[in-house]
Amino acid sequence: MTVVERREIALVDLLDRLLAGGVVVTGDITLRIADVDLVRIDLNALISSVNESVPSPFELVLPPPEEVV
Repeated sequence: MTVVERREIALVDLLDRLLAGGVVVTGDITLRIADVDLVRIDLNALISSVNESVPSPFELVLPPPEEVV
């Protein structure tokens, strides 16, 4: 066994490393019976951490309120 094979990494450390850089998950699932495609699912996901330096793209930005005269 090499040093790399014996190295143990905690799940929390692995998730921290992955989320710090971001992870792209892609996949295809097809349910087929008798060579007939019944259901097809395509998965494309980007998983990343969000903090002050990398804000969420889903933040709601409201326009300034209109002044009432």
